[in-house]
Amino acid sequence: MTLLEPNEPPAFRVLRPHGGSPYFLTCDHAGARVPHKLGSLGVSVADRERHIAWDIGAADVAIRLSAELDAFAILQTYSRLVIDCNRRPGIPASIVRISESTRIPGNEVVTVEEAAAREREIFRPYHDRIRTELDTRQAQGRPTMLISVHSFTPRFHGNQRPWHAGVLYNRDPRLAGELLLRLRAEPGLVIGDNEPYSVGDITDYTIPEHGERRGLPHVGIELRQDLISTEAGQSEWTERLARALVSIVAPV
Repeated sequence: MTLLEPNEPPAFRVLRPHGGSPYFLTCDHAGARVPHKLGSLGVSVADRERHIAWDIGAADVAIRLSAELDAFAILQTYSRLVIDCNRRPGIPASIVRISESTRIPGNEVVTVEEAAAREREIFRPYHDRIRTELDTRQAQGRPTMLISVHSFTPRFHGNQRPWHAGVLYNRDPRLAGELLLRLRAEPGLVIGDNEPYSVGDITDYTIPEHGERRGLPHVGIELRQDLISTEAGQSEWTERLARALVSIVAPV
């Protein structure tokens, strides 16, 4: 079976394919689109606009940061409710039946064939494009530092989250440590060190697969959604991140 119809957009879009920066930006949860064949997945319009469907504001910051840094960026088009492009296919978190406390009726019964179509037409093209680009850069001897851009909700299960942003990593803290130092040097900011999330082999795919396995310096950036919900907020955080990143010449 096929999932995407000919008039639907591809699984990803690329910005600045010839960007000169060593930074390489990914946005796994950039889009909230659902393929026509899946209808609404049984989820209301209001819920499909919430964090359960995508990382609100993350794409806007990634786009601006790509322009500011002259950096390659790749943004996923479809909702994580269809298939999560930052989870390993086949695990329960790849195609969720419940997100937070919201049932996803269209995911309650997904056949092996249907899951394979989601992986083949959405997950694989996105990660294959990342892999191809990184292979090319490696062959050219270009330095590369991977940045995975995400956003998080101000409140979770009724609890207010104090962080303005989070810097995420797992086994390799080189780039994360440098960025953390710079962001924490700015007055008034609360920057999480592996908060509100951390990178792991089960909870993530992009950084373990494309960063750790290749030995590339990498970092996950989480931005609080209320701080990047407006153009002014997006500009502010883009400028802040760009200022910090350009000052990092060679992570140690």
